[in-house]
Amino acid sequence: MEQRYLGRTGLRVSELCLGTMTFTKDDEAEAHRILDAFTEAGGTFIDTADLYGHGVAEEVLGGWLKGRDRDGLVIATKVWATMGPASNSGGLNRKHIISAVEASLRRLGTDHIDLYQTHVWDPHTPVEETLSTLDTLVTSGKVRYLGASNLSASQLQRSLDVARAHGWEPYVCLQPLYNLLAREVEWELAPLSVTEGLGIIPWSPLQAGWLSGTYRRGMTEPPAGSRGARAQREQGREVWRERDNEETWRVVDTVLALAEETGRTPAQVALRWLLERPGVTAPIIGARTLDQLTDNLGATGWSLTPAQSARLDTASARPLPYPYGLLHHFRERVEWND
Repeated sequence: MEQRYLGRTGLRVSELCLGTMTFTKDDEAEAHRILDAFTEAGGTFIDTADLYGHGVAEEVLGGWLKGRDRDGLVIATKVWATMGPASNSGGLNRKHIISAVEASLRRLGTDHIDLYQTHVWDPHTPVEETLSTLDTLVTSGKVRYLGASNLSASQLQRSLDVARAHGWEPYVCLQPLYNLLAREVEWELAPLSVTEGLGIIPWSPLQAGWLSGTYRRGMTEPPAGSRGARAQREQGREVWRERDNEETWRVVDTVLALAEETGRTPAQVALRWLLERPGVTAPIIGARTLDQLTDNLGATGWSLTPAQSARLDTASARPLPYPYGLLHHFRERVEWND
């Protein structure tokens, strides 16, 4: 597996990152087998969060880390989630961040976290309080690098500017939703990340299974046992309806056609497209089984042709809302005149 630098840092990570959101105590042995297979394939980058299973995913990962070559791995986790009934048990205030990092270190069974990420923006805490606290974690040695997830472009830019003004450790990567069915990150966040030198580590690169090959045109409901089926039971029919449209099926059809053309699986095609997008360091793959992991690992070691990438770009393109459509139009005119 290729090793890539995370943004403009000197930290190298595997081109695929293994997500642990599905790890549970009931399936701990399978989770450990997945971790073994991922690292045996050259994977070094593992992402978790205190929110996942209310700390359980970190504990499962921590159990596997015992006796491993810790220096050969890059472990990422996140902070923000409310972890108890007490006040200040959530958010990005100084009290919670310090308590949360200590709890994550205990659950992971390690003395440092390689990449510590804010999970979402906290509108109630001044960004200066959050960033100054994160800076102290880096200087203390408990954290090596800082990242952010689920921010708007203005929130990310403000965070970078404040850290720069105070000489604090900045965010070095962004973890956004990004895939062939969700390309809004390209409007501002991806260009900003490239300009500022942040690595992009997309979550849900297969859009909860919609790009994995299990969904086909003509279906009237999610496949049994899929994440979509579970979401439908828990959240109602609207979860299916918001994806059951011509825009979605056009993308799915194109992925399926290219999978047949290239001799790859649909998941591998969708992941490969994302791996080749500007600024992307490592999509975060999630696997509940070894078979799913093996399928996802097949996204490495090959490339789409320019024509194949263009077909996916065209199929997944959406009309740009104002002002992005207007700016794109004028940018194209300038480039044409040049």
